Amino acid sequence: MKDYGPEYRKYVIGGVATLIVVIYIVRLFSLQIMSDDYKRNADSNAFLKKTDYPSRGNITDRTGKLLVYNRPAYDIMVVMNEESGRVDTTEFCMALGITKEFYAKRMSDIKDRGKNPGYSRFTQQIFMSQLSEEEFSIFREKLYRFPGFYMQKRSIRQYQYPYAAHVLGDVAEVSPGDIEEDEYYQSGDYIGKLGVERYYEKELRGEKGIQILLRDAHGRIKGKYQNGKFDRKPVAGKDLTLSIDLELQELGERLMEGKIGSIVAIEPATGEVLCMVSSPTYDPRLMTGRMRGKMHKALQANAWKPLLNRAIMGQYPPGSTFKTSQGLTFLTEGIISPQTTYPCYRGFLFRGLRVGCHGHGSPLPLIPAISTSCNGYFCWGLYYMMSNRKKYKTVQDAMNTWRDYMVSMGFGYKLGVDLPGEKRGLIPNADFYDNAYKKDWNGLTIISISIGQGEVNLTPLQIANLGATIANRGYFITPHVVKTIKGQPLDEKFRKKNYTKASRSSYDYIVAGMRSSVVGGTCHEANRADYEVCGKTGTAQNRGHDHSVFMGFAPMKNPKIAVAVYVENGGFGATFGVPIGALIMEKYINGKLSAGSEAKARAMQSKRVAYGSNDR
Repeated sequence: MKDYGPEYRKYVIGGVATLIVVIYIVRLFSLQIMSDDYKRNADSNAFLKKTDYPSRGNITDRTGKLLVYNRPAYDIMVVMNEESGRVDTTEFCMALGITKEFYAKRMSDIKDRGKNPGYSRFTQQIFMSQLSEEEFSIFREKLYRFPGFYMQKRSIRQYQYPYAAHVLGDVAEVSPGDIEEDEYYQSGDYIGKLGVERYYEKELRGEKGIQILLRDAHGRIKGKYQNGKFDRKPVAGKDLTLSIDLELQELGERLMEGKIGSIVAIEPATGEVLCMVSSPTYDPRLMTGRMRGKMHKALQANAWKPLLNRAIMGQYPPGSTFKTSQGLTFLTEGIISPQTTYPCYRGFLFRGLRVGCHGHGSPLPLIPAISTSCNGYFCWGLYYMMSNRKKYKTVQDAMNTWRDYMVSMGFGYKLGVDLPGEKRGLIPNADFYDNAYKKDWNGLTIISISIGQGEVNLTPLQIANLGATIANRGYFITPHVVKTIKGQPLDEKFRKKNYTKASRSSYDYIVAGMRSSVVGGTCHEANRADYEVCGKTGTAQNRGHDHSVFMGFAPMKNPKIAVAVYVENGGFGATFGVPIGALIMEKYINGKLSAGSEAKARAMQSKRVAYGSNDR
């Protein structure tokens, strides 16, 4: 056995002592530097950091009518580290009118980091939200009896009218994804979920304030820390003025009752959206307070999809309204002149292919072809463009040239309206058809796109924007539903003119054709003596009943409004599209409907559409 002398034992003892000191140092470093648990615990005992929520910005229509405002509400907050089972749950539940089961589940959910990723036992967590003044008044008197529970004053969004739900949107509690995406939010905060409330969330929400309150050893509030030196006042959100005219919106929603589809009206000179109707719709006043979740679930389950904003999300064949874009393209490319005539023998007939048309005179030049909505004329125009090897080396070159014109007119891509969820529609290009037909295709293969059928899909917003572009004779300003933001300019894109590839002179002929359509063609019901209307009907083929479409603007020489109407399964464009479009234009230009027009509006409101078998 080895004999360890005093000299050796001295080193062993010294090493053990050094190890113990190192362990203590590491542990102290971990507790005091690496971990903030003790600091947070000490802070929570000495201070209460209370968030002051800003008032969300109000929303008015273009005439100043208040559409959305705030009303006071209260949240019940809890700090788990202070509550710690010290609350008389029976008395607490009676004061709030809740059950013990609700209390237990809510406390459990708060601690569940899966449902509440921002949980900390030292900070305020939301227990109940959006209590009204009446609900909170009884609880307020007993609040001092419930340690760890606090009152947080908030506000609830209120919607003044039952209109424009898809434009306005709504506000609801943040999701875990919202919190992860933006550090501004914490559990229990509210955020815009749809419409303007979502798109302009950062402008509307304002900036939070904070109060740091001092507590005594018993947790009682003793006042502001250092007389509020470190407090920060909330900054109210910015008020928005919409471009929407509430009275026009109301009329549009009346006219679309019992129908599926959309109305979009635009002021051509500014790109401001005057009304945006999606039908069926819902009352935005139902999507507030604690009932919001239940109502949202019911609307989601509705087979007619009232939450879908068809004005920007519906993707439809534009039908004959699209012929105006074809005339512009053929004229500018030199495929036709205004005097070029094509035959139409009840349709386009060539090499065994037939695209039907209604009866009218033949052959026709451009302006009467637009007026009578001749299918044959525009089929021939597309065929000659795709077949022109002097101008285009291949059919693919011709197709991509055609596509470039369509894109310049605002088709095939999102226009960029200031609302979430906009769809792009579909404008095919050469690659699309090369993939579909293994490069074995020609103008006859794709002939239906010339009349707004086949693979072409547009949103009602894009159709209305086409009307605004023609009204402006060659340019459009990106459509937008917000007219002004208080204290802040609009995005530059909502002031910039976007010019198309079509020539200025070509627009004059299309305008003449649309005017002729109203004077004596398919849009004759929109004709008036007091101002000149230009229009184009569309009857879009569908697996069920055809869709009724109208696109037009007025007055012809100084346009104030461009409008598109799309009624699913409504049949001919003249059946629903034209009369609805005419009423919308009259209301906006004259400020009211005549007695006769009001009678027409009531009759249209009572009409119901027999739905066909189509995707909604």
